[in-house]
Amino acid sequence: MALHLSWTSVIVGCISASLAGIFNNSDLYPRLWKESSGASSISDAYPPLWKESPGEFSDYKVENGKYVINVWHYLERMGTYKILLNKTAKYFEKFAPENEQNILWGLPVHHGWQYYTGRLADPTQRTGCGHESGDHLCISVDSWWADFNYYLSAMPFLAAIDSGIMGISSDNVTFLPPSKDQMSFCYNVSSCHSSFPEAMKKWNEFYQHVKSCSDNLDDLLKYLWAAHVSSLKIAHKNFHDRLKYYSKQEADFERSWALFVDYLAPPRFPTTLTRMYEFQKGLPTRMLASGDIAPFIKDFTGFQNTVLLALNFIRKVHEYTGTLSFTVWKTLMKVKVARKLFLEILEFILHFFN
Repeated sequence: MALHLSWTSVIVGCISASLAGIFNNSDLYPRLWKESSGASSISDAYPPLWKESPGEFSDYKVENGKYVINVWHYLERMGTYKILLNKTAKYFEKFAPENEQNILWGLPVHHGWQYYTGRLADPTQRTGCGHESGDHLCISVDSWWADFNYYLSAMPFLAAIDSGIMGISSDNVTFLPPSKDQMSFCYNVSSCHSSFPEAMKKWNEFYQHVKSCSDNLDDLLKYLWAAHVSSLKIAHKNFHDRLKYYSKQEADFERSWALFVDYLAPPRFPTTLTRMYEFQKGLPTRMLASGDIAPFIKDFTGFQNTVLLALNFIRKVHEYTGTLSFTVWKTLMKVKVARKLFLEILEFILHFFN
C-alpha cells in the first residue's frame, strides 16, 4: 500500500507541475523535449563505438555481388543503424540540425545500452561470446536482448532498402545466420517478407510517410511505433524460452521492459537522440543479479532504482487487471491533449532526476 501511495504522490505532483502550461502551447511536444540534453555535444549521446561502426555499404564485404553483413557482430549490426540514420538524415534535417531529431535514433541508442551493460553476451556462460574475457563484440543468439533487437534491426534496415530509401536493389544485401535457431530469423528482403509480412508492411508504411517529407513529427511517430510494436509481437512469440538463462531479477526486468515499450507506443514517445540519451540514464548499468531489489540496489543511482520500481509496478498492475489497464491506456492516448500531458510528466521526471 505504501508503494502505491508513493507512486501516486509522484504522479500527482508531476501532473500539477505540468498542467499550468499545457494549454499555453499548441505544439504537441513540450518545449523541453526540443532542448538539448545533458550531453556537452551531440556526439556525446552517440551509442558506444558509433564512430568505429561501418557507415557505408562499401564497408561490408561483397560475395556474389551482394553485401554480406554479420549482424551477430556488434560493429556490423550497429553499422546497419548508422547507414539507416545517414540515408534518412535528409528527411529529418528540417526538424533540427545534425540529424538529432531523426526518430530512428531510438534503435541504435538502445542497442548501445544493451552492449555496454553486457546484455548481448551469452547468458548461458557456455561460450565467451560477448564477454570481456572472450569476444566482447560478439552478439549471442542465446541472448534474449539480442534476439529481440534482431527484429528491430533486420526489419527496419531491410524494409528501408525495399522502400528505395537506401538507393540499392532489394536483393543486394544478405545477413549471415546465427549458429542455431536459424528458422527464427530472416536474412534478406524476400525472406523477411515471406516470414514476417505484417511487420515488413508496417515498416514500409513508415518509410513511405518519411519519403513524403511530412512536417508532422507526431504523425511519423505513429507509423514508427506501429512498426516497432509489430516487430516485437513476433519476438515475444519466438524467444520466451530465453528467459530461463537469467536470474529471476533480470528475467522480471526483461518482462517489465518489454511491456513498458508497449505502453510507450500509444503516447508516441519521441525516440530522438537526446531524448533516448536522457531516458536511458534511468536504465540499469549492468545485468541484474539475485539479491538485487529496487530501490535498494547500492551501485545504482536513485533514478535507476526508481525506474526499476516503476517498471515492476506497471507490470504487476497490468497482470492484475488482465490487460484492462493497457486497454484504458491506449484509449486515453488517442486524445492529443492526453498524449501531451504524459510527455510533460515524463519530461518533468527526466529533468528532476537528471
